[in-house]
Amino acid sequence: MRMIARTTLVAAAAIPLAVAAAAPAAAAEATDVTFAFNVSGSAVTNTITNNTGGVIGCTTSLAPAPGGVLPPVDDVVRNGQTLYQQDDIPAGTTTQLVTEVPDGSYVALASCSRAGDDPAMWVSDYAGIEKYLIQFPMTAYTVQQASTVVTVPSVDPAPPAAENLPSLADLGTIFGS
Repeated sequence: MRMIARTTLVAAAAIPLAVAAAAPAAAAEATDVTFAFNVSGSAVTNTITNNTGGVIGCTTSLAPAPGGVLPPVDDVVRNGQTLYQQDDIPAGTTTQLVTEVPDGSYVALASCSRAGDDPAMWVSDYAGIEKYLIQFPMTAYTVQQASTVVTVPSVDPAPPAAENLPSLADLGTIFGS
């Protein structure tokens, strides 16, 4: 994967700005979009609930969280994210999946935006994010699901299935006695 040199919110804002709204959008509200992060094996999921009534562009990304500690937002913005997923998200509930995540601790970030007559952006709450959000020409909301640290564990190989193990009666045959 190549390094993204800009923040998640820049990427999320850029893609949906190209999406034409099919119908006039209702006035945006802070509660129109929610996020829920989870880890499953070597993947991080973000369940996005889109109550805007239309399609929004969303990005879920991961940035290193050394020692399992939430890094300062300036570090995350400056360094960018290399693990991410971007999609157009229809109204309703959709899960974004960031796959093949190496073992380690990461801050999970999410942002969604829409263009049109009432452009808006929804971003995971993160201490200090406001100074970045004011740079966008749209209303920006921080989503109550804050950016959070997730840990992707090492996956131990599964033990052999019991039916594939020799029985004790077979040990004599195995060792020739």
